[in-house]
Amino acid sequence: MQPLEQRLAAIIDPATGLTLAAGGARIRAVESEGKVAVAVTLGYPAAGWHDGLRAAVSESLASAGLALASFELNHRIDAHAPQGTLTPLPRVRNIIAIGSGKGGVGKSTTAVNLALALAAEGAKVGVLDADVYGPSVPMMLGLSGRPDSPDGKSIEPMRAHGIEAMSIGLLVEQDTPMIWRGPMATSALTQLLNETLWGELDYLIVDLPPGTGDIQLTLAQKIPVAGAVIVTTPQDVATLDARKGLKMFEKVAVPVLGLIENMAVHVCSQCGHAEHIFGHGGGERTAAQYGVPLLGSLPLEIGIREQGDAGTPIVAAAPDSAVAQAYRNVARRVAAQLALRPRAPVNIGAQLL
Repeated sequence: MQPLEQRLAAIIDPATGLTLAAGGARIRAVESEGKVAVAVTLGYPAAGWHDGLRAAVSESLASAGLALASFELNHRIDAHAPQGTLTPLPRVRNIIAIGSGKGGVGKSTTAVNLALALAAEGAKVGVLDADVYGPSVPMMLGLSGRPDSPDGKSIEPMRAHGIEAMSIGLLVEQDTPMIWRGPMATSALTQLLNETLWGELDYLIVDLPPGTGDIQLTLAQKIPVAGAVIVTTPQDVATLDARKGLKMFEKVAVPVLGLIENMAVHVCSQCGHAEHIFGHGGGERTAAQYGVPLLGSLPLEIGIREQGDAGTPIVAAAPDSAVAQAYRNVARRVAAQLALRPRAPVNIGAQLL
């Protein structure tokens, strides 16, 4: 690496807390008459960091008496190794499981907005609703009707807001309860995963059912998961169950990318007063205790609920809002943590390019 590139490689990536070099970024810098053309390639999508990184590069060059002539930010998303001897799906580079130790923490809302945020950052994304007993993704994405089956065996994913989606809720009547025992539910989910004709996806977000029972354990063993994320609220009863979720993924050797603290703070729309309704710092303490990153804290805001119920999640409905930016910040951190993981064998990754 040239001295100029080494200088730029020392810039800290806010998504990892590491230098660009330590995060595996590729940097090209060409200097001519005191002006430098710079191209940076990250291992994760980061469209929302373009201006911030450009400013950091310009500042670094200025300290050496140089000016930034042009700046280009690209990404290359590799397939990362899943747990055990499992291999990535043929057209899906990485599966990211979104879990929680208990229900009611906003896991599905987080999963859907996270998928949309990754797409907004520049990735090709799909979401699989793995909660066969209480599928909510179709409503949140505004999906209705039945998916097509070109051959009577496989299923075409449905599309909404620029991402692909599949859910058992798209295959049964809305009011039909899924009265299935664990093996039936597991079989239904693996069929949905393997028989859906996914496009070439960088990330497939899998919204797991809440809890840590037999179904979740079986799913974690059968689905090639590149990384998992735990969603919790700050309150003690939620973080207690989040710890169980962390231990579950640990038992099946699924790497935990980090913890997302949802409903962390509520800001009154009338007076602007900020209040920690569900407590403060629970997610940070849990993440520190188990040695995983706290990927971010998301607010408790009425717009998140309203837009989810309306079928246009907040990231799609108000992309320039502070809430949408918070989801995008978390999405970059999730993807950046995954980019630090070992890559899948070359012959597997080659199938996905």
